[in-house]
Amino acid sequence: MKIKTLVKSLGLGAIAAAALLTAGCNKECDTAGAQQAAAQEQQSFKWKLVTSWPKNFPGLGTAPERFADMVNEMSAGRLTVKVYGAGELVPALQVFDAVSQGTAEMGHSGAYYWKGKTPASQFFTSVPFGLTAQEMHGWIQYGGGQQLWEEVYAPFNILPMPGGNTGVQMGGWFNKEINSVDDLKGLKMRIPGLGGEVLKRAGGTPVTLPGGEIFTSLQTGAIDATEWVGPYNDLAFGLYKVAKHYYYPGWHEPGSMMEFTINKPAFERLPKDLQAIVRVAAQAINQDMLNEYTTRNHAALVELKEKHGVDVRAFPQDVLNKLKVLSDEVVTEVSASDELTKKVYESFKNYREQVKAYHEVSEQAYINARD
Repeated sequence: MKIKTLVKSLGLGAIAAAALLTAGCNKECDTAGAQQAAAQEQQSFKWKLVTSWPKNFPGLGTAPERFADMVNEMSAGRLTVKVYGAGELVPALQVFDAVSQGTAEMGHSGAYYWKGKTPASQFFTSVPFGLTAQEMHGWIQYGGGQQLWEEVYAPFNILPMPGGNTGVQMGGWFNKEINSVDDLKGLKMRIPGLGGEVLKRAGGTPVTLPGGEIFTSLQTGAIDATEWVGPYNDLAFGLYKVAKHYYYPGWHEPGSMMEFTINKPAFERLPKDLQAIVRVAAQAINQDMLNEYTTRNHAALVELKEKHGVDVRAFPQDVLNKLKVLSDEVVTEVSASDELTKKVYESFKNYREQVKAYHEVSEQAYINARD
C-alpha cells in the first residue's frame, strides 16, 4: 500500500503521519539512491582525448597513451579513452576549443598555447627564469596553483590537471652563432608563450608552430631557429639535420608542465570512483613523464654529440643576463593585463621566492657541492 494511502486510512495525526511519511520516503529514497548508484557503476563511458603532438611521439605523445591504458585497466573497462594525435580529429592548436566545446572529453597539450584565450594560462606551462619541474609541481599541488588554474579555466567549462613535465629544456637550435644580444635581432624563431614575447622584446620575431611543422620550416628557411623540448625529442625530429648549433640552457622553459584538459560537464557525469581514477592516473603520468625525460635526455644528448657531431654550446652569460632583464619586464607587464592574471602571477612569484630561498641551502647547495 502507498504511504499516503496508509496514512489516510489509519487516520493518523499530523505528527505521526509526517513521521511515517518521512520513514517511508527515507526507505524509498535510500533504495532509489542505491539503485541509481548501482546503475551508474554498471554504466560505461567512452571518451576521446585529442593532443597537440604527433601520434605516439616519444614522451609527449606516449604520455596520453599511457594515461588511457591506465584508466582502462583501473576502471576494468568502464571508462575507455581513445587518443587522437595532432590533426587526426582536430588541429594541434585547437585542442583547447575542442575540449571546451565538448567535441572531445579530454585534451593533452601545453597551457601557454592558449594565451589568446586568457593571458594567465601561460603561467601553467612555464615562465622564463621561473620554476623548475620540482618547484612547479609543488606550487600546483601545495602552493595554491591548482585552485587558481581551475579558476582561470572555469569560464571555458574546462577542468585542468598536470599532465607531465619535460624538466629544464634546451635553449634551441640555431643556424647562426649567438655571441651577443645583437645576434637575436631579426631572428625568426619558433618559440611560444612568454619566451616568445621576450625574444620579440630583444628584437627577434617569435613564431608559434606545432611540433610537426618545425623540421620543414627550418629546412626551408621559414624560421632561422627553434626551441622544441630537449635532446630526447629533438633527436626524434631529426633537428640536427637542419640546424648547426644547439644552445643551452632553456632559460625560457625551466620546467615545462604539460596539461590534461577535461570537459567539466563530462567529468561531472562520471561516478565518483571513475573521477578518482582519472585524477590518480593524471598524477601518475605527470611524474612518469619527468622520470622518462630525466633518463632519456642524457642518452640522446650523447648520441647527438658523438654520432651526429652536433655543436652543443652555452649561451654567453651577457645574453642570459639581458634575457633575464627582458623576461622580468615582460612577465610584469603581462601580469598587469587583468586582475586574474595578476592574482596568478602574485602567487607564482611568492612561491618562487620562497622555494628559491630554501633550494639555495638544499638542492642548489648540494649540486654545487657535488660538482
